[in-house]
Amino acid sequence: MTPVVPPVVAVARKLFDPVLREAVARLDPITARVTGYHFGWTEDSGGSAPAGGKALRPALVLLSARAAGGDAERCAPAAVAVELVHAFSLLHDDIMDGDRMRRHRPAAWTVFGPSEAILAGDALLALAGELLVERGAGGYLDAARSLSLAVRGLIAGQGMDLEFERRDDVGLDECLRMSARKTGDLLSCACSIGAMTAGGTAETVEALAAFGAEAGLAFQLADDLLGIWGSPEATGKPVRSDLRARKKSLPIVAALTSGGAAGERLARLLAQPEPLSEDDLWEAARLVDEAGGRAWAETEAKHRLDTAGRHLAHAGMPSDVREEFLDIARFITTRDH
Repeated sequence: MTPVVPPVVAVARKLFDPVLREAVARLDPITARVTGYHFGWTEDSGGSAPAGGKALRPALVLLSARAAGGDAERCAPAAVAVELVHAFSLLHDDIMDGDRMRRHRPAAWTVFGPSEAILAGDALLALAGELLVERGAGGYLDAARSLSLAVRGLIAGQGMDLEFERRDDVGLDECLRMSARKTGDLLSCACSIGAMTAGGTAETVEALAAFGAEAGLAFQLADDLLGIWGSPEATGKPVRSDLRARKKSLPIVAALTSGGAAGERLARLLAQPEPLSEDDLWEAARLVDEAGGRAWAETEAKHRLDTAGRHLAHAGMPSDVREEFLDIARFITTRDH
């Protein structure tokens, strides 16, 4: 059964979407056009289209504000700032990874060109900081610093990911560290930045950040599983896309470092210089499973989710807010897209 998107996400989208559109309207016409397409607001011709994306990170920001007793509507600019950073990372990642599809449509760089997509990503990154700094209040300045640190972590993680593509000796611990930076840092920020803008206590902010870091790793583990076994109809990407790109994702590295015969066969298959055929990709996915990479990733995701829940238990907040946090965490580790 396909997991249902938690209701709080729809509430968050209704609250933050007008603020997001108002922010994007500040951009120059070129980057605004690329951005509108990337967000799913327009077609490449400029005509309107149904909006894409699930707004999970903005929902976490708004819950973070409520956890600290703040008003979700007041912290909408912080939610938008996090979403802008996320969009920046996707625009650039698609180019670096050569991914031609995003949310069932051609990626922005394939429509407008790599240079225009890079510029749009740069503009969104600058706009994210602008939205926070212009508020001027202490909580927003702390939030701006937190988001800036998260961006540096995200970039460091992406750099490690690119480096791993040139190596055949990647260990599981360093792959976990890469995922913690690339995915965990921004999700940790999303889960705590709202509390900062609401004047939450240091203890609440720290607990929410720790929850987000663990939930971020669980998210990445689930995403890596989808990168091998996800349905193209659900993910919007070709089946076994991570194997086709020979990415050092967590299940793949777990299989390669398992020490068994299946892991060794997988290493030889991925090391061959010619492109992998569909039969090769099917065999590689089977070997990841046989070597224990799939089972390890599923178990590790559950462990990270359990650890995230324990961090959340230490953050004083209304019980309904805590449950909504957990609903999102459970969704991101069981989703099929």
